[in-house]
Amino acid sequence: MSLVGSGPEEDVMSTINITPFTDVLLVLLIIFMILTSLLKPPPVPEAKNKLKVTNSPIVMIISHNAKTKQDEIQIGADIIPLKQIDQRMKDYANTFQRDHDIIIKAAPTAKYGTVLQVMASGKAAGFTQFGLANKVQGAPDTVNQQ
Repeated sequence: MSLVGSGPEEDVMSTINITPFTDVLLVLLIIFMILTSLLKPPPVPEAKNKLKVTNSPIVMIISHNAKTKQDEIQIGADIIPLKQIDQRMKDYANTFQRDHDIIIKAAPTAKYGTVLQVMASGKAAGFTQFGLANKVQGAPDTVNQQ
């Protein structure tokens, strides 16, 4: 005669196996470590020639307007349409005779073609040196304005 309930299949398990749980946590930790390293923006190098940046006569800010889906070119307080950039560059070339250099600060959302058009217009107007700035001191942060 056999006893009911004395078989090994009916023993109560009194310990918890945490190995699968630990494996899942380690995989998630690795995934989050990889994602955070990809989401950080790369460090921007410091300018080596700061005198050239501060003495530059023209600072242009190119930003992307999310409402009109067009790039805006700003020089000082003036917003210049892309169609008028050739004439404005000629006017600035006549006004600023001392240093012919332009600093361009383009938002990451701005089109690359707009930056090239601005540089081509400046070159046609007589400007010879161009600089690209990553942040203009005192200018609003155009990246967060979307």
